[in-house]
Amino acid sequence: MKIAYVLNTYPQPSQSFIRREIHALERRGIEVVRLPMRPGTQELTDPGDRAEAERCHYVLRFGAARLLWAFLAYVPRAPQRCWRAVRLALRLGHISGARGRALIYLLEAAMVRRICDRQQCAHLHAHFGTNATTVSMLAHALGGPGYSFTTHGPEEFDAPHSLALGQKVDRARFAVAISSFGRSQLSRWASFGAWSRIKVVHCGIEPDRFAAPKPLPEGPVRLICIGRFVEQKGQMLLVQALARAVRQVPDLHLALVGDGEMRGALEAEIARLDLSAHVTLTGWLTEAEVRAQLEAAHALVMPSFAEGLPMVIMEAMASARPVLATYVAGTPELVQPGETGWLVPAGDVDALAQALVDLANTPHSGLDRLGRAARERVLQRHDIDHEAGKLAAHFAEAIKADA
Repeated sequence: MKIAYVLNTYPQPSQSFIRREIHALERRGIEVVRLPMRPGTQELTDPGDRAEAERCHYVLRFGAARLLWAFLAYVPRAPQRCWRAVRLALRLGHISGARGRALIYLLEAAMVRRICDRQQCAHLHAHFGTNATTVSMLAHALGGPGYSFTTHGPEEFDAPHSLALGQKVDRARFAVAISSFGRSQLSRWASFGAWSRIKVVHCGIEPDRFAAPKPLPEGPVRLICIGRFVEQKGQMLLVQALARAVRQVPDLHLALVGDGEMRGALEAEIARLDLSAHVTLTGWLTEAEVRAQLEAAHALVMPSFAEGLPMVIMEAMASARPVLATYVAGTPELVQPGETGWLVPAGDVDALAQALVDLANTPHSGLDRLGRAARERVLQRHDIDHEAGKLAAHFAEAIKADA
């Protein structure tokens, strides 16, 4: 079986979960052709990401003339099909308010179809219900293989109409959500007849990479928060909550791992609240460096306002670290209050500050108990080889049904 993965920008530091999924499929004997539209803009510090980039066929690197020719070459062979694809692209452009961009997606789709023809790909799979899925849908409309796609959230669920999310599900061989919450959101926009084709396949971790988690460190409580510095991740709220918590726990320390557009604002707020001795900003780190930071921490904090189901929560739990997170999206399906960590309402700085104090005042043995339970739960639910097996079965079933 040969599958084409259609992606927007890949690889990126925040997309290691896609790389793990692809590698797990390849371990099962499935050939994966990587078809991102463009490379990411962030520097690739992780060797695994750099190796992935070498294996990608970047569609936009073919240039505008070759993309146009790829489409025009199909017109005399299947004029009716091409016309229907043009109409579909224009309809999608009308919905999104960007007809010109939709026609560009059509040209990208023509190149995707051409590569799939040459590579003899039996199926297209996209990640995120945004433009990569649009390209996959249009490639299928041009006569390419059927498609599926994985939605992660929250972006797709913030703009379901402009993304034509329901239509994408209805036309797909199947759609994937990474949590039961995600499946419920897709069901809101898809026709009832498509509900049975909405599958839950979790993002996964590689258990071997967490085979022997280090015990919790001794000494003052160290917290870690990992993610892009953007509004929805809630780091600004966390800094404000930390300022309140250190009044009661003066030796509390937080490592903010990541980077992004809000870095300057975060640095200013840390300085304003006189937290420079309590907060370290590390920038983006390799996977090995992130694991080292997790091992040096007592718990992960994820104060997000909106999420899908964050990989960093899974990695922290696999490292036997409890998690303090917010009641958003699929997070409560994994983090259980009192058993694997703490959950607080999103956006509530007082609740977050109190939870930080409660965490810091939890005895070392209590944190250890929560961490061990967290590890057991995530290994049961998010083994990447098990989840890739589910995805591979869906691929095989969908291809067989269309044969």
